[in-house]
Amino acid sequence: MITEKELNQKFAAETPENFLRFLLHEFGNKIALSSSLGPEDQVLTDMILKINKNATIFTLDTGRLFPETYSLLDKTNMHYGINIRVYFPDFQKVEEMVSSKGINLFYESIEKRKLCCRIRKLDPLSRAFSEIDAWICGLRKEQSITRQDMKLVEWDQNSNMLKINPLINWTEKEVWNYIHKYQVPYNKLHNEGFPSIGCQPCTRAVKNGEDTRSGRWWWENPEHRECGLHRK
Repeated sequence: MITEKELNQKFAAETPENFLRFLLHEFGNKIALSSSLGPEDQVLTDMILKINKNATIFTLDTGRLFPETYSLLDKTNMHYGINIRVYFPDFQKVEEMVSSKGINLFYESIEKRKLCCRIRKLDPLSRAFSEIDAWICGLRKEQSITRQDMKLVEWDQNSNMLKINPLINWTEKEVWNYIHKYQVPYNKLHNEGFPSIGCQPCTRAVKNGEDTRSGRWWWENPEHRECGLHRK
């Protein structure tokens, strides 16, 4: 199996499309795009399906998403003639958490917010990971201070597999140029000042000039604004 270091060296100057073509051939059905349905993941969905219509793409339904996000999921499936696999949290764990700590516990402390993220996102993600050897993400260095040191390919200690970021060096402008050029479906909330969209209670619109991730968990310090999926 090719290593993280070898992949970074070999594909540093390659286009995302060529890199994805290699990955889909190398890993077969043991690689998947983990999509949040954000603009970067929509770009990757378009690129991947042009290479292999049967490639695995999955998303997480936390139960607290925006209606516009569900509409986008449906539109994306119809646009490409696919069925993105959806993973849900364990309802018993959600019931226990809400019963003991409240429906909006995440506003009270970082610890409670991370508990909610773990039950609603990380646990379902672990189930998805049990079927693959590598995962593709839509991370970009430009997105936030927590992502500036990330690489094209990384060994993810949490999942014990390769995490691949084909758009890591892309700018926001490049992402949107691709979306408009190829008429890729996207969440209409992006037109209303939402650059990054997660769960509805934890996401707000941002002002001009603000960091693209500043609308996520805005009540916390910037260095804490990750759900745990992309910890170093």
